[in-house]
Amino acid sequence: MTEQTAIANYLKYTGKKSFNFTTALIDMDGVLFDSMKNHTRAWVKLMKKNGIKCTRDEFYMYEGMTGRDIIKMKFKNGAGKNVTDDEAQALYKVKTRYFTELGDVEVIEGTLGVLKALKEAGIKCVLVTGSGTQAMLDRIDTEYPEIFDEQRVTAADVKRGKPNPEPYLKAMAKVNVQPNECIVLENAPLGVQAGHTAGCFTIGVTTGPIPEKDMYKAGADIVYKDMATLLEAIPALQEAFKPQQ
Repeated sequence: MTEQTAIANYLKYTGKKSFNFTTALIDMDGVLFDSMKNHTRAWVKLMKKNGIKCTRDEFYMYEGMTGRDIIKMKFKNGAGKNVTDDEAQALYKVKTRYFTELGDVEVIEGTLGVLKALKEAGIKCVLVTGSGTQAMLDRIDTEYPEIFDEQRVTAADVKRGKPNPEPYLKAMAKVNVQPNECIVLENAPLGVQAGHTAGCFTIGVTTGPIPEKDMYKAGADIVYKDMATLLEAIPALQEAFKPQQ
């Protein structure tokens, strides 16, 4: 699919007459950092310690949900237990400790180039993540200096995480933009679904094991195989976003 076709399709199904690209709403895990491999290991360890069967692969599919929601879902489905908010918070702290013990994770190759290109084009970059892992959030300004707007949306800011559109709706409200001014940059189906439902032009990048077809099924407007390919496509995207005369 070409960028021109993707934006034409977006305008058609949203009923918008034009797209004024001013803002990029950007996920963290799997987009900024190659962290999902350690997140999945930490989740499996937490669940097995509590007698709940699971696989690492399923947690790739839960990416974007808040830790609280993952814990409540897994304990309800796997152990028949209704976990309170306080219990979920305590369990999430344990999972975060397991994650931290696995060591630092690398940045996603090519992401800094993409974000620099967006900033140089005058695009505002806003973080929108379901994560509450403070160690990761604290690394953003070090690894991606002068990229992100001060306004950020994390797990602490929402009642309903992805795939609910609340994180993206809240981000747009914070920076006073409309859906047809934004792109969403995601790497997992639940995040793609959230961006799509919020009405944004949603880009999927397959930085992990989830196939391209699952991104499109979740509502991605266009999917790139990696960040290098997205970087090459930025001029074409900018051209496609220009109002048609």
